[in-house]
Amino acid sequence: CCLPMPLDFLSILMPCCCTVICDGCDYANQIRELKEKLDHNCPFCRHPKAKSDEERNRSLIKRVDAKDPAAIRHMGGKRGGEGDYDGAFEYW
Repeated sequence: CCLPMPLDFLSILMPCCCTVICDGCDYANQIRELKEKLDHNCPFCRHPKAKSDEERNRSLIKRVDAKDPAAIRHMGGKRGGEGDYDGAFEYW
């Protein structure tokens, strides 16, 4: 979509390709998939959406290993939120 990203946290990071999309675009994609009876896929890379947190983490780690800056930043924020500040510093 051509709308600017919201400044508050109304967006989602797709762990398969580390693309950040707004919640509205993600919702519109889910509605389209339900109406057309399609599997839930990422709107950008068409990779099937993760069904569990473990699967989501594996995809994110794969993107971190590929040196994706968005994945590295997200992993640093995740570690900082968990209280692992040394691990967060390693990623930031």
